[in-house]
Amino acid sequence: MSEIYDTANIPRLRALDEQAELPAATVPEILIITGMSGAGRSRAAATLEDLGWYVIDNLPPRLLGAMAGLLTAGSDIRRLAAVVDVRSREFFKELESTLDSLREQNIDYRILFLDSNDSVLVQRYESVRRPHPLQNGGRLLDGITAERQVLAPLRESADFYIDTSTLSVHDLSRKIRKKLSTAMDHGLHITVMSFGFKYGLPLDADHVADVRFLPNPYWVTELRKLNGRDAPVRDYVLGIPGAKDFINGYVDLITPIFDGYERELKPYVTIAIGCTGGKHRSVAMSEYLSARLRKAGHDVRTIHRDLGRE
Repeated sequence: MSEIYDTANIPRLRALDEQAELPAATVPEILIITGMSGAGRSRAAATLEDLGWYVIDNLPPRLLGAMAGLLTAGSDIRRLAAVVDVRSREFFKELESTLDSLREQNIDYRILFLDSNDSVLVQRYESVRRPHPLQNGGRLLDGITAERQVLAPLRESADFYIDTSTLSVHDLSRKIRKKLSTAMDHGLHITVMSFGFKYGLPLDADHVADVRFLPNPYWVTELRKLNGRDAPVRDYVLGIPGAKDFINGYVDLITPIFDGYERELKPYVTIAIGCTGGKHRSVAMSEYLSARLRKAGHDVRTIHRDLGRE
C-alpha cells in the first residue's frame, strides 16, 4: 500500500500532514473532492458525511461559490465537501475560473485528489459494467486517458493526494479519517438502552444483556410504582449480591471490543440491558453501566426505551 505525492507538491503536502489536527469545527472548512472516475470519490464522500460534513455530489463548479456562501450566512453548516468531477461535462471547464473567484473572495478551500493506476481503474469499471463518462463510444482506456489530461492541472495543485490502487474501501476510509477528521470525530459513541423483553428486543442493539436473573423489585410493594432511576429501587437492585459484579465483569468483557470497533470504523454502538418490563432492573443496571463507561472515558448516552410504557 502506498500513497503517491506529486514531486512539486511534496513540501506543501508534508506540511499539511504534519499538522496535529485540523482547525476546530467552528472554523468554516471547504473541501473539493475530485480525481479519477473509479478511484473512490463516492467512498470518500460517504466517509466525510459520516464525520458530519455536509456533502454534495456531482456539483457543477459554478455553484461552488453559492454553496460556500452557506458557511457565512448564519448557517449551522461549518464543513462543506463538494464532489466535482468530469461528470459535469462542459461545466467542468468552469472549475479553474470558479476557484480563482473563491480566492478573490478570500474563501479558503482545499482539494482532495483521488487517483488509481489504469489497470485497476479498468478492473473496477469492468466489474460494474458501466461506461466511462468520457469514453464517448470509444475504448474504456480512451476515456481514462482523456480524463487524466483534463485533470492534470488539478492534480498538480491538490492539497491531498491519495492513490487508491491497492486500497480497500475500508483502507480508504481510514486514510480519509486520518487526514480530515478532528479530535471531536474520533472515539466511539455508545448508547446504553434499557428495555423490557415483553415488548420485544431492540432492533438496533449490537449487544444485549439479560438482567432477569436478579430478583424483581416489582414484587416489593413499596417499590412497585417506582422505577430504576429512583434511589430506593436503584439501591435495592445494586445491593443484590452479584449485580455490581455482573456489570463490572461485563465492562471488562466488552472493552476490548470497543477497540476493534474503532479499528473497523464502527463509531456507533448500542448496548441493550433488558428485564421483564423495562422499568426496574434494566433501568438501574443501565444507569450503573453508563456511569462505569463514562468513568472509563467513553462518550455515553443513556435511554430507557420502555420506561412509562406500562
